Amino acid sequence: MKVMHLTTVDMSLELLLGPVLDEAVRRGYDVVGVSAAGPFVPQVQGRGVRHVALGSSTRRFDLLADLRTAYEFWRVLRRERPDVLHTHNPKPGLYGRVLGRLAGVPVVVNTVHGLYASEDDRPLKRALVYAAEFVGGHCSHAELVHNPEDLATMRRLHLAPASHLHLLGSGVATERYSHVGRDRGSALRTQWGIDQTAVVVGTVGRLVAEKGIPELLEAFRSIEGARLVIVGGPDPEKPDALPPDLVEQAARDGVVFAGFCDDMPAVYQAFDVFVLASHREGFPRSGMEAAAAGLPIVTTNIRGCRQVVSDGLNGLLVPVRSPEHLREAIATLVGDAALRVRMGQESGRRAAEEFEEEAVIDRIFHCYQEVADQRQVSLSFGERE
Repeated sequence: MKVMHLTTVDMSLELLLGPVLDEAVRRGYDVVGVSAAGPFVPQVQGRGVRHVALGSSTRRFDLLADLRTAYEFWRVLRRERPDVLHTHNPKPGLYGRVLGRLAGVPVVVNTVHGLYASEDDRPLKRALVYAAEFVGGHCSHAELVHNPEDLATMRRLHLAPASHLHLLGSGVATERYSHVGRDRGSALRTQWGIDQTAVVVGTVGRLVAEKGIPELLEAFRSIEGARLVIVGGPDPEKPDALPPDLVEQAARDGVVFAGFCDDMPAVYQAFDVFVLASHREGFPRSGMEAAAAGLPIVTTNIRGCRQVVSDGLNGLLVPVRSPEHLREAIATLVGDAALRVRMGQESGRRAAEEFEEEAVIDRIFHCYQEVADQRQVSLSFGERE
């Protein structure tokens, strides 16, 4: 049986879908990952996944490139003939679902990692995003929605047939983050040039404005007794990529830009407080990882983040794009060690109960089977051993 996952770039295949790909390989399927080629292809292939490159695929809005990408993917579909096509990300989610149905793929499934519009966006943007989701949602056989707020929106706006909508939830390998010795975090602090007694405030994400990095840098200018660490690399293709001079000035002011890190469990152990100041999220993986690591969390009061943090219990929620509120919340946790411990314990409890990825992965394969059974397609997806 051939299962194909379609994303914009290879980073999504590796960092977003790695455990799902592993489970498909473990079950003995021929697993194909389709995306633009990049530095993560060797890691994807190392999982036993065959990678097919789309030469024109880009994260930028480029109509001609997007049309070329769709044509490339049509040729891939006609050549590969997958039994299951699983699409991800906004652009592949649109052309992938449409072309998958036109090509007669038996099972076409899409994951909604987060609707690319919110009620705060301009009416034109919302109209375009919802129109694209309506077209795609009526071409797939099933929509797996990470966030319950997005699911409610899709139902209200009829963006897909009601019978096609499924709440997927989201998860991480919680034990990977909860059973890590503090010594690995201490080693990272030494590498970053940070004293072991300092209160370390950290965030994880690409260096783009959408992740709230500018507000975080502004908020941190007047916080004393703490160090700020930003883990994640630049994303120059994005129109909101941080200007190099902003990054350089922040580094001169003492902010540690750690770049990409391979040992993420150690990263969270090196933090005392986790911050996610995003403007938009579906269901933030970094927030779930931080919760599993037992960290108190400061995050914005938006969908996705609200599913990770209950205000006052395992963290603090703040308004979007508000350096003042962000500063106040971070300072509260920096100055109160007992509060950090209490909220961190609640984060760990919540992660263990709600964010276990094995249950999420099982829902994906159960969805494949349900679609196959409903369509009377002779496919069997097995069970986790």
